[in-house]
Amino acid sequence: MKFAIIGAGGLGGFFGARLAAAGHDVSFLARGEHLTALRERGLTVLGPDGEATTRPVHATGDPAELGTPDAALLAVKTWQLDAAVAALPAGTDAVLTLQNGVDAPAQVARTLGKDAVLPGVAKVIAALAGPGTIRHVGGAGSLDFAEWDNRPSERAERIRAAFATAGIPTTPPADIWTELWAKFLFITPIGGLGAVTGATFGELRGHPETRRTLQAAMTEIERLARASGVDLPADVVAATLAFVDRQPAEGTTSLQRDIAAARPSELDAWTGSAVRLGREAGVPTPVNDVLHAILRLREDR
Repeated sequence: MKFAIIGAGGLGGFFGARLAAAGHDVSFLARGEHLTALRERGLTVLGPDGEATTRPVHATGDPAELGTPDAALLAVKTWQLDAAVAALPAGTDAVLTLQNGVDAPAQVARTLGKDAVLPGVAKVIAALAGPGTIRHVGGAGSLDFAEWDNRPSERAERIRAAFATAGIPTTPPADIWTELWAKFLFITPIGGLGAVTGATFGELRGHPETRRTLQAAMTEIERLARASGVDLPADVVAATLAFVDRQPAEGTTSLQRDIAAARPSELDAWTGSAVRLGREAGVPTPVNDVLHAILRLREDR
């Protein structure tokens, strides 16, 4: 299949490298030193099992050179989405949204329409380690997605088959919106608390006070999801804390790393979204409110 990867950072680089190594026609939209390195040295993924380099790779800074893909992976941060959508080649049959949070599919659909969008949930910890290099810290590297209304479709099955040849696990979810909210419940509290404290996953889960704070923030999002009509499992908070316990102790979120480095962050789409949606639904979110207030002050500075 022919894929366009819009954003060749941690997520886009990780999944794109696997697809390209499996023989699929993959084009990366990148920029700056990263683009130069991709063109000159290929794409290297450093992971728990060692190092793998894919070369050559087709990388460009010009959206017109992407051709017309069978599917495009939007692997940019939420604040980059509008520009990424504008860069999509005309005629792209399927657009997978890989952003953390619950707002991205609707944001993209406002421009492309719901029929073009396949909401997706990526489960991997990967980040750009330098020009042309992705560091895979943990997670199986799975990517679940579905049609907007969860119906089976031929195009979704074609994409899943392509992912399978690249060793990318993907399971048709019973309800993609439940999956999105379940990840939102995981990533938002640990991202916000990690950014406020500067602590790793191991530290956050290991201290009783921060563990209780994580649980409280997760419970707020569980209540918000149910108020929004999303039927999360009854044990979702306990299961999510157990999932946190299985993550690499040294792990951190992209939100925490971006705020610490004074880079643009996804605060509005993570903790900010929980606060906004809570107010709209009349669901109190006091823990997330405090985390958001502290981090907004840091970003404003």
